[in-house]
Amino acid sequence: MLALIMVVLVGCTSADDRHSKTQTDTKNEDKILTIGWPLDVGPLNPHTYLPNQMTAQAMVYESLVAYNDDGTISPKLAESWDISDDKTAYVFHLRQDVNYSDGTVFNADNVIRNFDAVLANRDMHSWMGMVNHIKEVVKVDDFTVRLQLDEPYYPVLNELAFVRPFRFLGDNGFPQQDATYESIQAPIGTGPWVLTDYKKDEYALFSRNENYWGEKPLVNQVKVKIIPDSESISLAFENEELDVIYGRGIISLDNYTFLKDSGKYKTAISEPLSTRALLFNTQSGPLAELNVRQAIQYAINKDQMVESITHGTEKVANTLFWDAIPYANIELTPILFNPEKAKQLLDEAGWLLKEGEKVRAKNGERLELDLIYIATDAIQKPMAELMQGELAKIGVQLNLEGADVMVGLQKLMENQVDINFWRTNGPPTDPHSFANESATPNASGVYEAKLGLPNAAEMDEKIHQLLIGTDEVERVQYYKDILTMLHDQALFYPISYETNNVIYHEYVKDFLPRASEYDIPFAQMDLGN
Repeated sequence: MLALIMVVLVGCTSADDRHSKTQTDTKNEDKILTIGWPLDVGPLNPHTYLPNQMTAQAMVYESLVAYNDDGTISPKLAESWDISDDKTAYVFHLRQDVNYSDGTVFNADNVIRNFDAVLANRDMHSWMGMVNHIKEVVKVDDFTVRLQLDEPYYPVLNELAFVRPFRFLGDNGFPQQDATYESIQAPIGTGPWVLTDYKKDEYALFSRNENYWGEKPLVNQVKVKIIPDSESISLAFENEELDVIYGRGIISLDNYTFLKDSGKYKTAISEPLSTRALLFNTQSGPLAELNVRQAIQYAINKDQMVESITHGTEKVANTLFWDAIPYANIELTPILFNPEKAKQLLDEAGWLLKEGEKVRAKNGERLELDLIYIATDAIQKPMAELMQGELAKIGVQLNLEGADVMVGLQKLMENQVDINFWRTNGPPTDPHSFANESATPNASGVYEAKLGLPNAAEMDEKIHQLLIGTDEVERVQYYKDILTMLHDQALFYPISYETNNVIYHEYVKDFLPRASEYDIPFAQMDLGN
């Protein structure tokens, strides 16, 4: 009986080992990389927005040019380009070795068709400044197209590099009348991945595009599991149902820190993407005074706040843009934590704290400010609460309200709130998209927030000139002037530079995360030792 039990136990152990080894071998042979994502990938229409997920669109579709993490532009589907002397015409020389995933040819006719489909609904894309300047796109020959503008607009290449809408759909993917703003027939692109299996709200399976003109991905497939709950994503990762967690806010920072500190997994943090900041409404109220805006910034221990709340996954920001953002590497004196300086500024402005009182007052008005944060944001709420406590120490009452992002934006534009959380767009559209928004009413609230500044009109004029100007030296100076004005006027309180947080299993080979919110380097990821 004992011998029989031992045989059975050995047999079971061997079977378990074989099962484990078979799973590992299959993973390595088939090379299926699995990630979790909180939202369905959407219909993968390259010319529209939500519910399409940018990360999935970037896997399937490509642009004429590419934006690099150092701020430079490099060739993509266009191998080179020429710009006219007056900076109104861009001639793109297309690669002649590119096929779509269905084998059809990428050429000038197809490029024109895609541009026409996007421009048929200009209003949808009017947030992109280039759209408002495109006069026509014409075919020069089978592999050459000319983009004609009505006047110079320097960020053309940056905007062409963005994940949407100027990416290219194969001819067999177009619907009737080419109305891609309504729907597409199929997601056919030139990118390294092809959607080969899909179940809405459950998963999307992308396979390597064997027709891809560039360097082929290292794994055969990427499976995107749709898991709406961040806690469930963490659990699935621990259970090895996911190989990688990649991106900002995919799981809570508490869970990220727990997994990182376990010592079982590899982690990485990208270079900064965008900037988390506060935007001050200067139209009326106490924040119309520069001393008050500066005092608030001196009163907050930013270093401690960022470290304690983001667990070191974000970097402290003392300027509105990270140095690697084009035109942003300028010398600015940061406002650092100094509560005594904050009190001094408020005293000088006449906001006095009487004995026995907790809130400063001036001419019978209490120094109360309203701050709106996004109710569902796991970072904004604790930051708001910490700032509320810091400002109370200098006699400022900060009232907090959690709301939907659009509610806060609307209140700011209608001068109904004092402070909003705000973030930059990040590469490849900053800083020019920020400049556009700053001078455009009803865009992001920046235009309205800065109306109380003494040099608001001067800033708007400089923004217009830098966008249409053709002299690079002048453009550099315009950006320096604008960013310096905004900094000196304390319109923004930069808090932190956001990053992509990555965690992956030991069997996933090391890779570098990109400083891009949507372009995940799946092609560089690999499995195995």
